[in-house]
Amino acid sequence: MAAKDEMGLNEFDGAGRSEMDADAVMVVKDLESVYDIPVQISAVLGKCTMQVSSLMKLGRGAVVELDRKVGEAIDIYVNNRLVARGEVVVVEDRLGVTMTEIIKSDRG
Repeated sequence: MAAKDEMGLNEFDGAGRSEMDADAVMVVKDLESVYDIPVQISAVLGKCTMQVSSLMKLGRGAVVELDRKVGEAIDIYVNNRLVARGEVVVVEDRLGVTMTEIIKSDRG
């Protein structure tokens, strides 16, 4: 992702106020208190169940078959809670994840 394509929450502070309504600006301001809270983000490509004896036999170059197919969405967790599904992408020489679906929570 190029630097110009990245958008942080701090960019909402002043640049787009004329385009945002007053309620949206207030919500962004309310969120400022949580900007520095660290969260753990996990992207799960798939899962596999195997016996410990099989696990111990794995060596370099071993292939572990996962429960997902190529091209199938991966799960994105924040603090061990499913929040989105997405796709694996390559950004320069690194792997990344793009979110394609936000999972709505039943929590109120």
